[in-house]
Amino acid sequence: MPHHDTGRTPTRLEGRASWLVSRAHARASGLLGAGFEAHGDGLRGYHYRLLAALEEWGPASQAELGRRTGIDRSDVTAALTRLESRNLVERSADPAHKRRNIVTITPAGAERLIELDKVIDGVQEELLAPLTAAQRRQFIALLSRLVDPQH
Repeated sequence: MPHHDTGRTPTRLEGRASWLVSRAHARASGLLGAGFEAHGDGLRGYHYRLLAALEEWGPASQAELGRRTGIDRSDVTAALTRLESRNLVERSADPAHKRRNIVTITPAGAERLIELDKVIDGVQEELLAPLTAAQRRQFIALLSRLVDPQH
C-alpha cells in the first residue's frame, strides 16, 4: 500500500489561488473555532455576526437578519434562541406583521459584543502574524477586491 504524506500539497495545486484561499479559509475557520471555544462562553462566530449586525443596523426581522448575514433562516432562529436565553437580544412581535418577530440587541448584548471583539481581534492577529503591517493592509485590500469585484 502506498504511503500518503498528508502534510504535502500536490505540485499542481501549489501556487493556485483557489487552493491557497481554501487553505487560508480552513486555517482562519480553525482559529475562529478555537478562539470562540476558549473565550466565547459557548457562543460562536455566527452569534457574533448576528450581534454585530443588530448593533450596526438596528432592529431587524429574523428573515432580514438571515439575508443580510448570510445565515440560513433555521440557523438564525436557533442562534437567536440561544442569544435570547442569555438576554443578549430581545424578540418582539412586529406591530405591522403579527407573525414576524423584530430582534433588538440588548445592553448586555452590546457589552458581550465588545468582549467578543477581543476574541476576533486575537484571531486576526494570529492569522496575519506572518505579515508586516503593510502586507496586512495590502492583503485585506486584495481580498476585499476578490470578495466584491465591483469595488
